[in-house]
Amino acid sequence: MTWSRFQQHFHHYPEIGVSLDLSRLPFGDDFLPGMEPRMQAAFAAMRELERGAIANPDEGRMVGHYWLRAPHLAPNPAITGEIASTLAAVRDFTARAHAGEIAGPKGRFRDLLVIGIGGSALGPQLVAQALGRPRRDKLAVWFLDNTDPDGFDGVFAALRGRLARTLVLVISKSGGTAETRNGMLETIAAFRAAGLEPARHFVAVTGAGSKLDQTAEREGWLARFAMWDWVGGRTSELSAVGLLPAALQGIDIDAMLAGAAAMDELTRVPETARNPAALMALAWYAATEGKGARDMVVLPYKDRLLLFSRYLQQLVMESLGKELDLEGRVVNQGLAVYGNKGSTDQHAYVQQLREGVNNFFVTFIEVLKDREAKASLEVEPGVTSGDYLQGFLLGTRDALSEKGRPSITLTLPDVSPRSLGMLIALHERVTGLYATLIGINAYHQPGVEAGKKAAGAVIALKLKLMEALRSAGGEALNAGELAARAGAPDRAEAAFKILERLAANRGSGVRKRARARVVESTFRLA
Repeated sequence: MTWSRFQQHFHHYPEIGVSLDLSRLPFGDDFLPGMEPRMQAAFAAMRELERGAIANPDEGRMVGHYWLRAPHLAPNPAITGEIASTLAAVRDFTARAHAGEIAGPKGRFRDLLVIGIGGSALGPQLVAQALGRPRRDKLAVWFLDNTDPDGFDGVFAALRGRLARTLVLVISKSGGTAETRNGMLETIAAFRAAGLEPARHFVAVTGAGSKLDQTAEREGWLARFAMWDWVGGRTSELSAVGLLPAALQGIDIDAMLAGAAAMDELTRVPETARNPAALMALAWYAATEGKGARDMVVLPYKDRLLLFSRYLQQLVMESLGKELDLEGRVVNQGLAVYGNKGSTDQHAYVQQLREGVNNFFVTFIEVLKDREAKASLEVEPGVTSGDYLQGFLLGTRDALSEKGRPSITLTLPDVSPRSLGMLIALHERVTGLYATLIGINAYHQPGVEAGKKAAGAVIALKLKLMEALRSAGGEALNAGELAARAGAPDRAEAAFKILERLAANRGSGVRKRARARVVESTFRLA
């Protein structure tokens, strides 16, 4: 690392106040010029995407999350109008809820429960945690983002006595996503147990005509907001999926959209040296050899960005983790993402990053503004807590560089709605450009669908096992015998796991008689 190399590979973008430092990646002087033809091809592919090309061949759909913050760029007036009308509806509903015109039976809503999973939860969670101000927020936000009964109970316990003033958003494009449906049904049961009518509290964010849309219309929910097939879940934060909960919380969604639009404008520039998304995509390529040879460790030195690595896990790994390339060849591409926050990382796993297996590169995220509204206390003469935070960032970066561990550093002016919008838009663009560089489709997810089908097979087996237990008339049978009776003799292992869990839970009716070899245990209905 030299001052001259830093000057060569430090890029500042004054129009948005963001900087990018690639000087600690060990690529040679010929790397960027050598990649320029491929980068120009990636720019061309991105232009076609934004013009409305079919980008998801599995579903025959466009990919248009960029239009969400620039509706005039949509390929037809109908889409432009839908974006504008949905945003207007979000603003109107929010204003009425804040004013108490839309309220619960005991008055103005004070809490907001968001039910979703994947992109329908990770984006809203990131924004809520990054931009929320607990004592100033219009509504306190809670999430159900799994199908874990214990997780449901924890949230319902926190909302005990407050459901009458709780607004519920159910977010699911299809309306059939099992985790979201289960959370919705559990929440409906909790409201009814409290003597409340769910329809007076519930709002749907879903696709037109979906199961959820039909339910909300039939039951007379408070409102329905559109999700479109041209917005994937992992890029949906700046649609109603993320804008509605953020607005209800009291976050400036117009500033988020403006930040994203500003970043989009800058990252459309087809000049690599002037385009931070292009440079980051090339940095990922250099660091991973274009084949996922290294993981990406995301270390934001800001508490408010703790969830950013989780958000990036879906955006990056679901987009880039593909078995086949665009030519149908097996390539098993991907880029694993994990992270924490600084300086917690200093006391967690920097030891391994510095001295362990060298199979990663780090993305440091630096935030220049320490805090809002007041000057920082001096914890030592002439030294503040913010000084220490920067010291740990720069020190960790130097410690890794000393051991040949590569990193890039992204610097933001602050954590605000505008800068968070920029951060989201930047990584959406980087992911798309990098996907073109490595020759894969970033906009479909066949592996996710495979997992859902496999989960459905497990549920079907569980129902067959329960029928086999009922038919056994109280006879105790082992997992292999029950699997055979269920018509699935080759699924004995899955049967054993299902039966073990059933026996551990009250209400299932399944009883277990343990054997010395646990796999020979028997099960019966009580």
